[in-house]
Amino acid sequence: MSLNGDEAVAWAARQSNVDVVAAFPITPQTIIMERIAEFIHDGLMDSEIIRVESEHSALSASWGASIAGARAFTATAANGLALMWEILYIVASSRAPVVMAVVNRALSAPINIHCDHSDSMGARDAGWIQIYSEDAQEAYDNTIQAFRIAEHEDVQLPVMVMLDGFLISHTMQNVQILPEDVVSDFVGYRKPSKIKLPEFYGDKEVPLMLNPKYPISIGPLDLYDYYFEHKMQQIEAMKRAPEVIKKIHREFAEISGRSYGDGLLDPYRAEDADALIVGIGSTMGTMKAVVDELREEGKKVGSVRVRTFRPFPADEIRKFASGVSSLGVLDRSASFGAEGGPLFLEVRSALYSLKDRPPVLGYIYGLGGRDMPPKFLKKIAEEVLSAREEPERPRVGYPGVRE
Repeated sequence: MSLNGDEAVAWAARQSNVDVVAAFPITPQTIIMERIAEFIHDGLMDSEIIRVESEHSALSASWGASIAGARAFTATAANGLALMWEILYIVASSRAPVVMAVVNRALSAPINIHCDHSDSMGARDAGWIQIYSEDAQEAYDNTIQAFRIAEHEDVQLPVMVMLDGFLISHTMQNVQILPEDVVSDFVGYRKPSKIKLPEFYGDKEVPLMLNPKYPISIGPLDLYDYYFEHKMQQIEAMKRAPEVIKKIHREFAEISGRSYGDGLLDPYRAEDADALIVGIGSTMGTMKAVVDELREEGKKVGSVRVRTFRPFPADEIRKFASGVSSLGVLDRSASFGAEGGPLFLEVRSALYSLKDRPPVLGYIYGLGGRDMPPKFLKKIAEEVLSAREEPERPRVGYPGVRE
């Protein structure tokens, strides 16, 4: 089926037994909510849609639906995600398994509607699992898996599914849509985890959700006597998430025939590489073609796409990096005041414990949607190959920017 990335996400939501969708439009996400509204209107999707007045309200409504026991979905981009900021932390700390598509777009100002990762990277420490897509097919696949991951009893955390604005969201692709019954059986229906009620309720176990029959409070005042312990519960849930992500990824591969590495990292010709290029998103699809070209020239370059950025797969990064001479890291966002972009900082931190650490070069590229043609990627790969021989080379570069 010919679909763009936004439509692929809408199809995934349609098939995933979503109970509540909170909708507010923002470019380049709008198509997702337009298609979902059409599906519901045409009787193809049995969900309640809430048309709200802002992104802050969209996530607030999703949170309310989720803690009431519903499977909730929403989508946003850029400044919309920024407006959700307060609620991002509330959703995560309430352990509400909301799934949200984030169509990556540069943050203002100046106003820019094109792709970079400044929006979702700005939210990287909000307590959400973050999964990045390479193309429309993966955006569809990742969205379906996200519901299972978020609602897993060992996780119970919200999930963001990222896709590059316009480069994926508005680009048509032949997307293989799974049969409705196959997806429905895979995701099932939401079953909230259970809690044991106090004795005055009869010492019962009931679903952890708002229920007037068994009134509970979610997210009340929590001072220094318990707040730290609740944060530790989130930390521990994030630590458990990688194994759950990999397990659900394997199960999805069985029903679809599609897989993306181990679900955390997606390597390409990395096993025998002398140099690795690490990156996120649609650019890594282009990087595969560049790797093939360099291999034909006898240059042993490989690539590793970070599919799951949160929780960050540090152990897996170390395994790939331990046998190479150098690494290059591509960031489509800047971390102002830091020595490199967010992914570069994570990779370099992960490698710190290695006895023989390979040099790591960072590249901040494509801000505001600036193109990253194959010739730039090839030049980066060649620089990374020679990094050990050129120790004076600047550790962070900005390919494609005017000087």
